[in-house]
Amino acid sequence: MDCSDDTFQVGNQCFSSRLLVGTGKFGSYQIMKETILASRTDIVTVALRRAGGSEHSENILDYIPKDIHLMPNTSGARTAEEAVRIARMARVLGCGNLIKIEVIRDQRYLLPDNMETIKATDILAKEGFSVFPYMSPDLMDAKRLVDAGAATVMPLAAPIGSNRGLETKGMIQMLIEEIDIPIIVDAGIGKPSEAAEAMEMGADAVLVNTAIASSDNPILMAQAFHHAVLAGRQAFLAKCGAVQHVAQASSPLTGFLRD
Repeated sequence: MDCSDDTFQVGNQCFSSRLLVGTGKFGSYQIMKETILASRTDIVTVALRRAGGSEHSENILDYIPKDIHLMPNTSGARTAEEAVRIARMARVLGCGNLIKIEVIRDQRYLLPDNMETIKATDILAKEGFSVFPYMSPDLMDAKRLVDAGAATVMPLAAPIGSNRGLETKGMIQMLIEEIDIPIIVDAGIGKPSEAAEAMEMGADAVLVNTAIASSDNPILMAQAFHHAVLAGRQAFLAKCGAVQHVAQASSPLTGFLRD
């Protein structure tokens, strides 16, 4: 793919969509598949422990379209060592080099452990993985992830699965301004308008799961998020007009009417 246009680029890979989609919480794998197609995403993330199935259950991987980039995540890992082991297993199973690092010890708010995430990123980046680390938004930790070799930084907008929106907006803005690798807003986005706002801020992409899967119509909601991400990106590129503190007529008030 030619990266000269406004495509989403991570390292030397280009993706046509800036919407990443998770695969959890759907009513069925068939609905999940139709939703992925409706979202026009290039990348879907799936917990490795859900892949494979058994002789009595379906395999989620059979429902992910073949032209989609699969990004396993290390959901369930509580330490860097566990995350590294899961990532290596994913590679052995043929899932490629994209990996989303999730290291979570906190079982109430499910907030990521930034220090363990940095350790895992350092190890896996050296092994040739393209590491997408999920993190609590903190500028210095984001810089440490860059130094560790992260391909992107994925700050949470709100607690995972909460649909509470851009609660960490100010911190995410700092990362957008100071970090020179792609910023993907992950976790907590609940509405297409919030995805558009994140893109207007200058985020490079968003990852959405619960807001789509928990809606009454996941397929239609996926389409809404697709358009919202496009609109937000276009608004960012166009640069919004300056905010005025007093009214300012959009058309001349003189010159057309005669006394």
